[in-house]
Amino acid sequence: MDARLLVEHIPSLRRYARALTGNAWAADDLVQDTLERACSKWRLWVVGSDLRAWLFTVMHNIFASQVRRTPPPHAVVPLDEVAQEVQGMADSGRDQGTGIDLQRCLMQLPEEQRAVLLLVTLEDLSYAEVARVLGVPVGTVMSRLSRARVRLQELLDGASPAVRPGLRRLK
Repeated sequence: MDARLLVEHIPSLRRYARALTGNAWAADDLVQDTLERACSKWRLWVVGSDLRAWLFTVMHNIFASQVRRTPPPHAVVPLDEVAQEVQGMADSGRDQGTGIDLQRCLMQLPEEQRAVLLLVTLEDLSYAEVARVLGVPVGTVMSRLSRARVRLQELLDGASPAVRPGLRRLK
């Protein structure tokens, strides 16, 4: 295995991990676990395939396992450089708290919606690549992305989730 192949993907792995976890320490641990797993399972990567997508798949699987094993903390999520990156991506016309609000709102999204949103917007993966990374159909990616965008906008606007009318029985 050539370590140089992995090294070039570390910045994007760190960015995604920080956005997923909302915590620099947890993100660094997740990246380390991902790189260790990638090195130990290197033979599973198909030469010529997208290494970046494979690494994101490994990371997603590790993160999903950690989430299943550990109940979510009820404490305030510490914000780190992700808030600064998000702020840098935000419109310059918004106030300084917008990035922090965006990070806080991102962390309130369900994990499966947050993962899709981050992979599409932050990591610029295609729907097909996200589907491969997460092991779901492309339609599921599109649906989760749509729900994530709507819910994120609701959270940023300070609104509660839209109340949908109950189903009516038609004869």
